[in-house]
Formats: sequence, structure tokens, C-alpha cells
Amino acid sequence: MCGIVGYIGNKDAKEILLTGLERLEYRGYDSAGIYVMDKEGQGHLFKEKGRIAALRDKVDVSVDSTAGIGHTRWATHGVPSVINAHPHQSSSSRFTLVHNGVIENYHEVKDAFLEDSQLKSDTDTEVIVHLVAWYVEEEELTTLDAFRKAIVGLKGSYALALIDNEEPDVIYAAKNKSPLLLGTGEGFNVICSDAMAMIKETDQFIELMDGEVAVLTRNSITLENLAGEEISRDPYTAELDATDLEKGMYPFYMLKEIDEQPAVIRRIIQKYQDENEKLHLNSEVLDVITECDRIYIVAAGTSNHAGWIGKQLIEKIAHIPTEVHVASEFGYNMPILSDNPLFVFISQSGETADSRQVLVKVKEMGYKSLTITNVAGSTLSREADHTLLLHAGPEIAVASTKAYTAQIAVLAILSEVVGKAKGFTHESDMIQDLGIAANAIQSIVDNKEHIEQLASEYLSISRNAFYIGRSMDYYVSQEAALKLKEISYVQTEGFAAGELKHGTIALIEEGTPVIAIVTVESVAGHTRGNLQETQARGAHTMVMAMEGLDRPGDQIVIPRVNPLLSALVSVIPTQLLAYYCSLHRGNDVDKPRNLAKSVTVE
Repeated sequence: MCGIVGYIGNKDAKEILLTGLERLEYRGYDSAGIYVMDKEGQGHLFKEKGRIAALRDKVDVSVDSTAGIGHTRWATHGVPSVINAHPHQSSSSRFTLVHNGVIENYHEVKDAFLEDSQLKSDTDTEVIVHLVAWYVEEEELTTLDAFRKAIVGLKGSYALALIDNEEPDVIYAAKNKSPLLLGTGEGFNVICSDAMAMIKETDQFIELMDGEVAVLTRNSITLENLAGEEISRDPYTAELDATDLEKGMYPFYMLKEIDEQPAVIRRIIQKYQDENEKLHLNSEVLDVITECDRIYIVAAGTSNHAGWIGKQLIEKIAHIPTEVHVASEFGYNMPILSDNPLFVFISQSGETADSRQVLVKVKEMGYKSLTITNVAGSTLSREADHTLLLHAGPEIAVASTKAYTAQIAVLAILSEVVGKAKGFTHESDMIQDLGIAANAIQSIVDNKEHIEQLASEYLSISRNAFYIGRSMDYYVSQEAALKLKEISYVQTEGFAAGELKHGTIALIEEGTPVIAIVTVESVAGHTRGNLQETQARGAHTMVMAMEGLDRPGDQIVIPRVNPLLSALVSVIPTQLLAYYCSLHRGNDVDKPRNLAKSVTVE
């Protein structure tokens, strides 16, 4: 959930590190810091609570540095503070280290080795750097051997970067479960949690695998396993456009990414067409899906909500029984599985730790796996048997928008291609239907002023709110509620409309906003009836209906699309309502409190 950067070369390391950390702000953080070595071999540590901008103000611009490491921290052990911020140092300040992940046995390590050490912070990370120093000082090991030995004794997840002041031209790195990439260039090398952080410096990256150690100088990268055996691995090219990372004229990335959704849908259509302009999947992917007897979708947060839409699409179009599970629960409470299951992991970042722990287990059980992700080369993509990419472009805002709709579009294409391969036909044309949906989204984002007015009218002062719906609309209600709560801090719940009278309606007070989503014809009247029940108890009600199901007085009418794709369109006004509610309340829309973009710890 944190971000790591490192650089060793001939350029100004501190500026490269600060820029890299700014590129990782989207991941969520509460403090940041950098440690740089100047040309005379002197180290300089700068840390600050809060935003990178505050750290920039603290950095001494006169320091001429050529190597360093940096970090954005999202608190797991200890409150957000300068003392708990990374990098952390050994008592003598000889060793400096940054860490992503969680060390589960840090108390045991501290008790066994570090009773006499003066630890300053409340973090698990500081124990690691003190342990490296202990091995160097007490057992007279080299830094590399001490680093390796310290890692062997750790339990948990980690991505680490270490600098030894007595070796100012070297950076050490290692990983287990948490992602870490090594970037290569002419006369320099870099480290980063995400290629996005260093894409302006290089597009050539080497994947560091679990249980590996890397030694970086400005002219070389050496990989070893924990036994000290050298490993060779070629770099890959990161397919990122640095210009995609800019906000342009937008005040926030979230609004930019909402507006990009029509283009994303069209790009996905193009990426999944063959030379005959027919939808297609890789033959190996198609085979593994058509041969399975049940699909288990495993995901978290927004991706889990997309999975529920995917279940409807897969079952109705491809006729494959499908289950949807929360990743953090599934790995530790696995149900009875079918004879030939396929596990589908949905993740915007491809680094979701909860999903990865499930993937590791199902691979050990010998089952097939498919990852649907936005990031080629991500952990879930590398470790699954197959990958389908979202092609949504970088998503920077913490609140996911275009990745959600991209996930649904890819799941729709998967369902269509598999359904036809299994001999099932239906009247509609998925390419045409997705194109119509893209146009419908465009019409909504082109007229967002109306939704801004509704946000002011319904959500400007409310502390609580509800979204309700049935069938597909219930799943969208859950995603709509998540968007509103995570960036506006309005306590919002998405409910199956028919469940209101089974307890939840007791929460309705005078003026409570209740927003009904109505796009499913068979249950439209039922949902309206449930909304009327809340209105009779004082709720401030709003209706979002699809054309053909709308009635006079409905506040939002969305263009008519294939009902199976209604979630692609009905979610857009809810994204905008969340955006404007957060904006009007003066929040940082892109970086809501306490949240991280990539959840890389369980």
C-alpha cells in the first residue's frame, strides 16, 4: 500500500526520487521521506508527515546527490508521524532502509536480537535495519550477507531497499509478496514499486521475484536467490505513456478518468477484435474457460462489485455457473469446489495481496487461473496461468472509475466469445451494444452540470445516504455506495431494495437521501414501491432510471442500452455524484483519507 523508489546514477537523485514519489501518490500514503548520498559519500535524510509537497519544502536543494531511496508510507504499525516515516536507520546511521509490507514476527526478532538497540519508531520496519546492522557488527558479515540473513529470518511480506554509507555506490533490494521492480538505463538503474514511478527515466524493467536479492550499481544489476546463487532475467518493456499520467486541464484525476470511460470502452472493443472485426480471445484462454465446470471470481472492493456484474453476464450469455467471493475471506474459508474450476482474479493494479494469497493456494491445489487486470507484468498477471488486460490506461485516483467499467466490458466480451464457442446464441451484437453503451456514457459526462446540481441538493449536508436497487441495480448500488463513502465520507450503504423492510428502513430519518437505480424492467415497479416506502418515512428520494422505464419527475434518465450492460451506464451518474459531493465538501478527491490505491498487504 506504500511506494518505494530508488535511483543510482549520474543525475540529481533527490529530484528523481521526489518526482517518483509524486507518481506514487495515487497509492495512498500519510508520510514520506528520502535518503540520498551526495558525491562526497555523505548521507542526507529528509522525512515529513503529510504530502510530498511538504517533503519537498524540507529537502535541502543544495545537496548534490547521485544515489538514494525514497518511500511513501501508509500507516500499519504506529501512527502517521515523522518518526514513523521511512526511511529508517540503524543506531549508527550507517544503514538506511525503506520497506513495503508487514513483518509478522518483528516482536520476536526484536526480543531475540535487539534488546540493547535503541529503536525510535513504532514500526516493524525499523527492526529490519537494526537486524542488518546487528549481523554486520556482531557476526562481522558483509552487508550483502547480513541483508540476506536478516531476510531469511523475517515472516510476512516485504519489499526492501537498503543503503550502506560505507558502500555509497550500491543499493540492495529484496522482496517477498510485495511488488518491486528494477529499472535499467544507460549509466543508471532504479527501483520502484510501480513502473509508473520511473517511466520518465526508463521503460525497461526487471521483475524481482519472491525470495530474491538484487544488488544495484549505476552500471549493473545482479540478481541472487537467498542461497547466493546468481539468477539471470531479461527486462521487459513497460507499456506506459508518461503523458497519460498528467491531469491536463482537469482539477482532479478522478474527473479525468470518469470522462475517459467512453474512450476506454471503445479501446477495449478494438483490442479484443480479430482481423475480421469479430470479438476473440486467445485460444488458450478460450479453451480453459469453455472446459471449466464452474467459475470462481475472486476480488476485493470495486473489483468485487464488477465481479457480481460479471457473474450475471457469464451465466446469462455463456451459461457457466459462477460464484463471486471476497478475496480476504475466500483464502481462509474456502467452500467445497467443483471438479474442474477456473479461478478468475479481478484487480485494477494486479497487486492486491488478498487476491494473491488465494492465487498461491489454488496454484498449489493444481487449479487453472485467469487474471483480469489493468497492469501488464503485475504480480497477479505474472503468476496466473492467463491474463486479460483492461487497456484502461493508468488510473491514478484512489476511487476506481474507469477500471470498474473496463472490467465489466472485458467480462462482457469474455461472456460473448465463450457463449458462442459453446454454441449459445442471442439476438444482440456485443460490439454494437458496447458501442451504444460508450455513446450513452459520453452523453452523461457531457451533461454533468445537472448531476452537480443534484449533488448539491441531495448530498451537501447529509451524514448518511442509501442506494437501493434490485437484480443488476443492486450490484451497482453497492459500487455507488462505495464511491460516495470513500471520497465524501458520507456513510452510505447499497441495499437490495426488497430488504429495506427487513430492518434497514429503521434507519430512515427526515431528509435521509435514498437513491433508487431502476434499469431492470422485471423489478422496476418493485423498486419504486420500496422507494415510496422510504419517502413515506421522510426520506429525500431520487430516481435514476433507464429510458423506457422512466417516469415524470425522475431526477436522472440514462440512455437505453442492452439491459445486460446497464451497469456500464447507470454507474456513471453515481461516480459523478460522489465526485461533486466530495468536491463541495472541500475534500481531496483523488487521495481520500486512510485509503490506498493498491492494497499490497493482507
